[in-house]
Order: sequence, then C-alpha cells, then structure tokens
Amino acid sequence: MRLLDLLSLAALVACAGGNKPGDSRSSSVADTVAPRYATDFSLSESPLSDGGQWLNGGTDGLDWTDVSTTPHHAIGHQVGASYTDATAILKGDWGPNQSATATIFTTGPIADICVAELEMRLRSSIAPHSNRGYEVTFKVSQTDKAYLIIVRWNGVLGDFTTLLEKYGARYGVQNGDTMTATIVGNRITAYKNGVEMGHATDDTYTGGNPGMGFNLENSHAGCPGINDRYGFTSFRASDGIDR
Repeated sequence: MRLLDLLSLAALVACAGGNKPGDSRSSSVADTVAPRYATDFSLSESPLSDGGQWLNGGTDGLDWTDVSTTPHHAIGHQVGASYTDATAILKGDWGPNQSATATIFTTGPIADICVAELEMRLRSSIAPHSNRGYEVTFKVSQTDKAYLIIVRWNGVLGDFTTLLEKYGARYGVQNGDTMTATIVGNRITAYKNGVEMGHATDDTYTGGNPGMGFNLENSHAGCPGINDRYGFTSFRASDGIDR
C-alpha cells in the first residue's frame, strides 16, 4: 500500500469515528489528512508529556534516555553509553497499520563521527528495562557517510536486529526535511520529503505504538552537549484501523 493510500484510509477513519483524545489539526501544507495525533511542540517539557500522552526512554524505560521540548523543538538527551537512544512512544490503543512523520531542524554543524540520528518508531512499547518495536532512522549528514537504517528493537538495551541499511549522501537529512515511516502488514517503508527511500519486511511485532527517537554518540571529542543542534519541529501519527 502506498503512503497516500494509508493516509486516505486514516482520513476515512477520522471522519467515520470522530476525534479521539490527543487528536489535533496541523496547518502544515504536508498534512493531507487529519492525523490521529499531531503536535508542533508548543510546550516546554522535560520529559515530553503533552498531558500524559507520552512514555519516555529514561523515565519509563529506565535504561534509555528522555525527549524534551522547548517551543517548536523536540530534542533527545542521550549523554552516555551507546544505544541509550532518547525515546518517546505515544500511549493509547493504536491499530497495527501506522504512519509517523516529523519535520527536521538543525542549527549547527554536526560531525559524522557523532552519529546524530533522527528516528521514527512504529509498533513500539516501553516498560522498565524493555524497549521494543521498529525504528526507521536517517542520519543528520550530507556526506557519503549518511545512511538510512530500519531496525527491530528486541527489548533489552543494545539488542537489535538490522533489517535494512543503505549508505550515501542521498540518505542524509538536514534542516527543513521531512521524514516519514509507515508499516502496513509486515512492510516497513521509509520516506524522505515524500519520496520512498527504502523498505524492509518483518513479522515479529503485530502491535504497538508510534513514536520518535534520537541517537548521539558521546565518546568522541566535539560530540557531547550538541543534542540541541538537531531534532523535530513537528510530529504527527496516524493508524489505519476503524476503531
């Protein structure tokens, strides 16, 4: 199913079932339907909550790190070990066919060695010492060291399975780009600025919730403390289940 097909289905669901808690409307030109959840991060929160609608990797998962917001910016707070990605997953009962989209900001140079990643999460869940689901990631880079990866998180810290890995400058993202991840059935698809960049298939998880994440390697000089140089200015998510 193409992205537009999935979003059209979500639009029909919204019209038939009415608004649900957490629904909002975005004025972005990129929004072709009313998402089930949408935000431009108007609040200053640490960790991200939006009225209790989010779970975070540090506060709720313990072994990972949190996401925070200032007006119109969401960033991660990974400051230590590898794989402790800042993570935020929406609460609630979501259908399995999901779409998550975010608009990217960058405010300063980021060396490739810092491995600054922007992540969409699908069919995901967080609990103490458990972080499961699918991750679609683009690296903040404009060099040939940029990449797209699709990963399955298996639960415990550092346990993941790579489903897709593509390298090259075309897979990097920068200020103003949008990234979208969808899952329909067992197919996980990554989009940059509305263009499909790659896909993978996996049958492990049949349920879970959408969300976001951020990676930053802190073991190299010049990398610690630059979390606020990249993140999202907006986020929206839909599912395709008639509720």
